[in-house]
Amino acid sequence: MAARAARRDTGGDPVTGHTVGIVGAGAVAQTVAALLVGEPWCGRLLIASRTAESAAGLVTDLDDMAHIAHAGTRSHACASVAELDQADALVICPRATFTNTATRNVRMAGLAANAPMIADLARTFTGYGGPVVMVTNPVDVLSRLFATVSGAAVYGIGSATDTARYRAALAIHHRVPVDAVEGFVIGEHGDGAVICASTTTIHGRSCTVPLDLVRTELADRPRRINTGIGRTRHGPAAAVLSALRKLLAHEDGTDVLSVNRAGVWLGIRLHIRAGHPTVQALDLDPHEMADLITARRKLEATYRNISHYEQQGAPTCP
Repeated sequence: MAARAARRDTGGDPVTGHTVGIVGAGAVAQTVAALLVGEPWCGRLLIASRTAESAAGLVTDLDDMAHIAHAGTRSHACASVAELDQADALVICPRATFTNTATRNVRMAGLAANAPMIADLARTFTGYGGPVVMVTNPVDVLSRLFATVSGAAVYGIGSATDTARYRAALAIHHRVPVDAVEGFVIGEHGDGAVICASTTTIHGRSCTVPLDLVRTELADRPRRINTGIGRTRHGPAAAVLSALRKLLAHEDGTDVLSVNRAGVWLGIRLHIRAGHPTVQALDLDPHEMADLITARRKLEATYRNISHYEQQGAPTCP
């Protein structure tokens, strides 16, 4: 998508570059916004949150950051999410209030609470033409819900985070730089993640992948983060930034994002060039293919539990 023409902010000054709308003002939203303030192509941030106070507080903090860092990005608090329809791209990262006590399928635990909220948001953006980056978990299922209700192009960032964690774990195991590792995690962002070990390389050569060790690390890493600082934020925020750079045509490259594959949203490798994504399917061995089929069936079954929210007038309280 090409950058929109210069606009004027609420103070009357011209604004150039892309406008990004962020729904939410929590941990990930704050980190995404801070990263975007440092991006030269981001001219304006529009922030909408559950309360006016949280949106205003985040905008004030971002303004301080922009002034100190001599950044040109301007931030504005919006009275309603509907005002974000003027943005070139949207980042969806609110979280409903609930207590997550799950020890397995942790990311699925927020489904009942988050689904009606995401459906309501999606109805607000019916017909929206820009890319939508979904952060809220369970990200694959909620990406599908938002896309189905709104008709927008939605990209979930879960598998991008999983892929980064996989490469980091393998780099530590083999004592090589992370950049030397080329490998992907696709499918579900969660317990059904598919580790593509058969096509993983280090310095361009096939390598051994200790699957048990890697799976343990993929499960333990977010737990360590949550135990230490309460919520994952920086990894997912960096995944959002990487996706936005490509989807808004500021760089070309490959990302693993959750998109529609025959009606089910799941993580898949995409090559994005000039803002246009194309699927780059991976060669999977029989075990990986079986895992992908299992993940697909799980995501399809899970979606059936919330598909009633597609209908206008569905209950909005979990």
